[in-house]
Amino acid sequence: MKAFPMFIRTTGRKVVIVGGGEQAAQKARLLLKTDAALVLVAPTLDDELQALVDTGRAQQETALSTDIFEDAAMAFIGTGCPGLDVAAHALATAAKCPVNVVDQPDLCDMTPPAIVDRDPIVVAIGSEGTAPVLTRDIKTRLERILPQNLGGLAALAGRLRPSVSRHIPRAKRSAFWSWVFKGGARDTWVRGAERDAAKAIKAAITRGGPPGEMSDKGHIALVGAGPGARDLLTLRAVERLQEADVIFFDRLVDEEVLELARRDAERILVGKEVGAHAWSQARSNRLIVAEAQKGRRVVRLKSGDPGIFGRAAEETAAAEHAGVPVEIVPGVTAACAAAASLTRSLTERGVANTLVLSTGTGCATSPEPDSTRLSGPGTTTVLYMSVASAKRVTDAWLRDGIPPDTRVDICANVSKQDERHLVARVDSLADVLTDNAKAGTAVLLVRWPARRARLRVSSAA
Repeated sequence: MKAFPMFIRTTGRKVVIVGGGEQAAQKARLLLKTDAALVLVAPTLDDELQALVDTGRAQQETALSTDIFEDAAMAFIGTGCPGLDVAAHALATAAKCPVNVVDQPDLCDMTPPAIVDRDPIVVAIGSEGTAPVLTRDIKTRLERILPQNLGGLAALAGRLRPSVSRHIPRAKRSAFWSWVFKGGARDTWVRGAERDAAKAIKAAITRGGPPGEMSDKGHIALVGAGPGARDLLTLRAVERLQEADVIFFDRLVDEEVLELARRDAERILVGKEVGAHAWSQARSNRLIVAEAQKGRRVVRLKSGDPGIFGRAAEETAAAEHAGVPVEIVPGVTAACAAAASLTRSLTERGVANTLVLSTGTGCATSPEPDSTRLSGPGTTTVLYMSVASAKRVTDAWLRDGIPPDTRVDICANVSKQDERHLVARVDSLADVLTDNAKAGTAVLLVRWPARRARLRVSSAA
């Protein structure tokens, strides 16, 4: 290494920032995450920096001198003038103050890293200035993996350490902290139940040790895998995949999404597809619940959003009946992904102020749902699993008065490398689908503009 990474204490210390414009403001934003006393050195400051002075968060010095850098933890120089930067660097060096000069690496004693902030947990990433794009990519990956509320758990642990020392024997402390940071307490905390986790941690301290190995209940997360592209997953979805002991997934989940899961997580293909259910829903429910009852963290990974034609209600009911904690982690549904791919809004003022999500595929007790009953002028309708029923659906639209030349967007494998997009008219949709052999994974987007309203003819007529 050409630079040694470390964390520098800022409490009770000052940090000097030389410059009054955008370069200085960028450094100030970084330092505002700390409790350092900021000193801004410039005759005039831009509005952002001036606001820091006006609110007392920073103080201003108008002239450079060696004295300004005395006893400073560090200094950042970014005046926008190379000559002035060099002069400021010389003064800081004379005061033996570590310094960073913007865009002049030869004048830098230190280089700010890319930071993943889960205060008080902080991850710093650097490349000694050789690959800033790579460091940003690593930062993005870590942002996905580390729970947003993880710092709160660390802060709670810090406050409870004296109590742990008093109540938990030294021999049990390692197991206790492992349970807090890697076991059931952490699982409860990162899924958003901070109060329950804190209560459990305090109860464990009172008992004198962590709960027994099998005392923690398992947990089921119904996780939305989104339409396909793994970078459309939510941070929470990635967290659940990283925590999972076992993952149940179906054929619509892209392999790249599964790469985000723990390497040692067991993976089970449920194998559902339209018209050919290799696994019954009841069988899936039983197995998912059974795994959770073993104390395992179970993820049921579903394409799109679990709550939109994803049978989430049946699986949550099974978990609740068995007394297993369950949560739903929403995902980007195909309707939103398709509209984004088309660079189009699903709603538009004065054109479409109603959004309908429907399906052309039913179950055994309702094989032909009334997919179009809520469609009408001023409505965008998105149909899932409706390719096979396109003729029936378009006949219903035409009976209700939709203009025959209304545009239909056919979006298949949205956000994946083999994404396809076709355009048809309502009155020719079925033929276009037949000619192009579209699979049932396509979604159909139909906008019935308010300005094209026609007298709707009732089916009774």
